[in-house]
Amino acid sequence: MTEETISTAPKRGRIGSIALLLALLLLVLLGWRGWAMWQAREARAQASAAENEQRIGALEQRIDALRRDQRAQTQRILDAAATNRVLRDEVLGLSQRGALLEDSVSKLADPTRHGAQALRLDEVELLLSQAQQRLAIADDLDGARRAYALADGALRGIDDPRLLNLRQALAQERAALDTLGNGPHAAVARRLDAFAAGLEKLPDRAPAAQGQQAAWQRLLSPLVDVRRTESKTIIAPTERAAGQAALQIELSLARAALERDDAAGFRAAIVRMDQWLTRLWPDSPALRQRRDELKALRTAVLQPSLPVLGSTLQQLRQLRNSGHSLPLTQPVATPSPSTPKVER
Repeated sequence: MTEETISTAPKRGRIGSIALLLALLLLVLLGWRGWAMWQAREARAQASAAENEQRIGALEQRIDALRRDQRAQTQRILDAAATNRVLRDEVLGLSQRGALLEDSVSKLADPTRHGAQALRLDEVELLLSQAQQRLAIADDLDGARRAYALADGALRGIDDPRLLNLRQALAQERAALDTLGNGPHAAVARRLDAFAAGLEKLPDRAPAAQGQQAAWQRLLSPLVDVRRTESKTIIAPTERAAGQAALQIELSLARAALERDDAAGFRAAIVRMDQWLTRLWPDSPALRQRRDELKALRTAVLQPSLPVLGSTLQQLRQLRNSGHSLPLTQPVATPSPSTPKVER
């Protein structure tokens, strides 16, 4: 081996080490650059995601605000529609009132009608008083309706615009009476009539005993009526006739109590009728049905739920008692205090 070869070997080793070191440095530099680029991309992605979240939150807030505005606008529209309906009804009422006023004013040219007006108002007051008395004393709905109808007819013949409120009050009271129908008295009376008609269909003996007669009983049945006696059922013909007469009397007492609006007397008569049923007829499905009808009648409402009436009569008396309100003559009889409103 020559001396020149020995000197070049360490040089080559140093060059290789330097090259290897440079390669490592290059790799480290490339790795750091890639890591820095990855970090930058991650930072940009996170910033973009945060910005997107902010935008989504802002959009949701705007959507919520738009929904609130929409609900508020819908409520305003509904309120406006309700107000328009009320205003339309008021305009219709004003137009009807104006038509009535125009019709009344057009008939005021005749000054000789004041005496006839006074007589008609006397008639109206008498009819309204009778209607209230029928309701307060006898709960006579039909009579009260007829009296109100006659009062309305008499009031329509008076041509005075200052009676417009009186006509409207009378119309309202007539509508309130019409909603009551025939009243509970008529319904209870029909149920009592149905009960009386059902008494004729009750069997004289128990249904079980009719199919369990012995042979000798069936042979003797044309000649002798053989039946099993019970402790409560009346069998003797005279006693049964007396019991049925007592039952009819109790039925008449119940009807009379219904007419005079005596709830206690009506229920007491119903209880006595139930006692007579158990003594006159044996147990059967028809008897139990009749007793159920009596039980329902005991809890029936006899007095109707009357509306508050009397405002028309009170207004009429106030108008007549004020001498300067209407050119009418005062009533001959001493003015009585206003009848209180009927409340049930």
